[in-house]
Amino acid sequence: MDLKLKGKTALVTGASEGIGKAIALGLAHEGVAVAICGRRADVLEATAREIAAATGQKIIPITADLTKDEDAKNFVTKGQAALGRIDIMVNNAGSAPGGVIEHLSEADWAQALQLKFMGYVRCLRYALPLMVKQGGGRVVNLIGNDGGKPSYWEIAPGAANAAGHNLTLSLAGQYGKHGISLVAVNPGPVRTERWAGLVKAMSRDMNLSYEDADKLAPASIPMGRIAETEEVADLVVMLASPRTHYVNGTMIEIDGGQEKALMDRARDR
Repeated sequence: MDLKLKGKTALVTGASEGIGKAIALGLAHEGVAVAICGRRADVLEATAREIAAATGQKIIPITADLTKDEDAKNFVTKGQAALGRIDIMVNNAGSAPGGVIEHLSEADWAQALQLKFMGYVRCLRYALPLMVKQGGGRVVNLIGNDGGKPSYWEIAPGAANAAGHNLTLSLAGQYGKHGISLVAVNPGPVRTERWAGLVKAMSRDMNLSYEDADKLAPASIPMGRIAETEEVADLVVMLASPRTHYVNGTMIEIDGGQEKALMDRARDR
């Protein structure tokens, strides 16, 4: 199927590695010119070169720390200037520390909200007016299933993600009249560079061996495994397409049917 993405432009946050990198690569393969951001300039620039070489598309790396408003503004404005317009905005940057409430510090909660939620707010604050001026656009927010499937070990990510869900649905109602549609994608566990760290933290908090902690997420998923980054990217690329522009103000889970209660019961044993 032709996704009608050739010649489009996109901004993708948190694209140095993991899901964001896979999304940028997937969009570029469909003929999209992409501006990407991340905090580590060396890794970001290497990723841009890799994607450009693999796809022949224009890939613009812009270093940004999205906990800072000026960096978010700089990414959006420089990205728009380099690409000419912003057809697609993919908010992906940020992660929130897992842990039970007894182990979460003030800094952990601040990290969860400042990057995973407020980073999205900051980028959208600058991108949406530009989309209004150009006559439309598409926003895909990568959030997470723990915003709607609570788990006590994921209480900080869940709080940030629930706020992200509300943000997406609220803005969809506000900006639809401008030809801008918003959709949230809610992954469950995904095999990224940070997965081993999450398992290590689960092992610590639950007094389990690393091997036993690593089995918790797959055991809660009927398909028996966690997702790969490419699987999430494929869904995002499809949702970025003009063919799905009418999918507005909704959330789509990609978690293999995960049942978070199974994880909590396993921890409580």
